[in-house]
Amino acid sequence: MIFLNGKPHELKREFIRAGETAPEFNLVKSDMSHLHLKDLKDKTIIFNIFPSIDTGVCAASVRKFNQMAAELKDCVVVCVSKDLPFALSRFCGAEGIENVITASDFFPGDFGINYGVVIEKGLLAGLLARAIVIVKDGKVHYTQLVEEMANEPDYMEAIQVLSW
Repeated sequence: MIFLNGKPHELKREFIRAGETAPEFNLVKSDMSHLHLKDLKDKTIIFNIFPSIDTGVCAASVRKFNQMAAELKDCVVVCVSKDLPFALSRFCGAEGIENVITASDFFPGDFGINYGVVIEKGLLAGLLARAIVIVKDGKVHYTQLVEEMANEPDYMEAIQVLSW
């Protein structure tokens, strides 16, 4: 269960756990090309997952990860939402976002289902919950499901995991 301003929202399925094999996915990048897990196999992947780029907290998380990604070695940050690729491209262009990959789960929508972040009930039904998932060598090493979606994720906790 997650919350938006204290109101409960249910997820369609259980959020992925550390230790699980990372599921494959098909996302669409802002240039309309497709992105799959196998495309990133030699990198540590930080998934910054959020409902919509057009909200303040979501935009802040993309800005923060863009800033942090410039200093991360052998890592790629993938910012995932249900926004259309055009909206993600517009935002990145306007904000000068260059260090992260933005990717849409609008179609076919398998990322959100496979990673357990699709909101089933509530005001934001159909969108993705706010979460961070870190994948290395095909395994999930860290997960953070933000209980109150009006809050930003704990960036430092996630980054500390990378010091393995």
